[in-house]
Amino acid sequence: MTGIYAKLAWRNVLRNKRRTLIAGAAIGIGLAALIYVDALMLGMEANMIDSATSSFMGEGQIHHEQYREAFDVEKTILHLSEVTARLDTAEVVEHYTKRTMSFGMLGSPSNAGAVQMIGVSPATERYLSEIDEVIVEGAYFEGDNAHDILIGRKLAELLEVELGDRVVLTTAQAHTGDLAQEMFRISGIFYFNIRQMDHYFAFVRIDRAQQMLGLPGEVHQIALKFSDDKIGRNAEHPFWSRHARDGNEAVGWALLMPQLEKVFDIAEVSKWIVGLILFAVVALVIVNSLFMSLYERMFEFGVLRAVGTRPVAMGRLVVLEAAALAAISIVLGMLLGLLLLYIVSQTGIDYGGIEYEGVTFRKLLYPEVEIRQFVVYPIYAFLFTLLIALYPATYAARLTPAKAMRKSF
Repeated sequence: MTGIYAKLAWRNVLRNKRRTLIAGAAIGIGLAALIYVDALMLGMEANMIDSATSSFMGEGQIHHEQYREAFDVEKTILHLSEVTARLDTAEVVEHYTKRTMSFGMLGSPSNAGAVQMIGVSPATERYLSEIDEVIVEGAYFEGDNAHDILIGRKLAELLEVELGDRVVLTTAQAHTGDLAQEMFRISGIFYFNIRQMDHYFAFVRIDRAQQMLGLPGEVHQIALKFSDDKIGRNAEHPFWSRHARDGNEAVGWALLMPQLEKVFDIAEVSKWIVGLILFAVVALVIVNSLFMSLYERMFEFGVLRAVGTRPVAMGRLVVLEAAALAAISIVLGMLLGLLLLYIVSQTGIDYGGIEYEGVTFRKLLYPEVEIRQFVVYPIYAFLFTLLIALYPATYAARLTPAKAMRKSF
C-alpha cells in the first residue's frame, strides 16, 4: 500500500513541473549555501592555522616556564642539551630549530627604530618559518658572514636603507644590562605581508645574537614542526607533558594563540545561525508549495475521503510528496554546491593582507571539501522537509469529504 502512495505522491509532485522546480531550486540553494559555508569555514580555519604556524611561530614551542610572562632575556631554556636529545628521538617531531630573542634598537644614518632581534640557525630555520621564501631583495644568509642581517621591507623604508647598507644593532646584555652594539650589513629584505614582522623583526645568526646578549650556547625558544599537524592543537597529547619538565614548558599553537580557538568556535556558531536562517526561508517555500498543491487537488482529496481513505493515509500522501520534493531538491542542491565549490577551488578568495585576531591572511582562501558535507547536510535537509510537511499533512488528514468538496468549487 505504501508503494502505491509513493507512486501517487511522485506523480503529484511532477504534475506541476514549474512549481516543483521553483520549490526544489529554493531548497537546493539553501542546501548548497550551507555546504559552501561549511567548506569555506573549514578553508578559513586551515588558512589561519597555516598563516599562524608556518610563517614563523611553528606548530609548538619550548621555553623556560617563566619566559612568556615578561619575555625576560635571562630566562633561557634549562638543560638545553637534554631537551634537544629528547627531541632528536621523538618520532612525532619532524623538525625543530633554536632561537635566541631580545628587544633592541636598529639604527641607520637616517633614522632608528625599535626591533625584535631574533637569532636563528639558517640551516634549520628554513623548515620552521618562511623567511627564506619571502626574501624580496638579497638572499637568505648565504655564505658565512656573521654580520649579515635580514630586515622587513617596512623597516627598511623607515630606516631609509637598501640592500648592502650598514646598520647598527643595539641590545642589552643579559644579567648585567650593559649595552652591546654591533654593525651589520643588510644582506636580505623580506616581506611577509604581516605588519609586526615587516616593521619590527630583524634576523641575525644565532651565535652572533648569543654573543651580543652574553648568552653563549643558550636559547630562549625551540620552535617545533610535527609529523601530524593535529598535535599542535591537542593539549592532551603526551608529547607536551613529556617535554614540559625541568623548569621548561612545552605548548602548542592553540595555547600560544588561544584567540584562534575562540574565532573557530564563533565561526561554528555562525555557520549554524546561517543554516537556521536559510532553512527558515526554505520552510516557507515548502509549506507554500505543499498547500498550493493541496488546494489544487481539493476535489481529489474529497473523493479519496468519500471512498473510505483513512485520515492517516491522507497525511501520509502529503508527507510522501514532501519526501519526493526533498529528493529532487537534494540532487539540485548537491549539484549546485559541487559547481560552486569547484569554481571557488579554482579561483580562490583573496583576503591577502587582512588581519584578524593577530593572524594575517597571506594566501588565497580555498574551501575544504569533505564527504561529510554531502552526507550530513542532505540528510538534515530531507528530515527538515519532512518535519515541515507535518503541518500541511495534518491539515489534509483533518479534511472531511463535505469540506473538501465545498472548497473545490
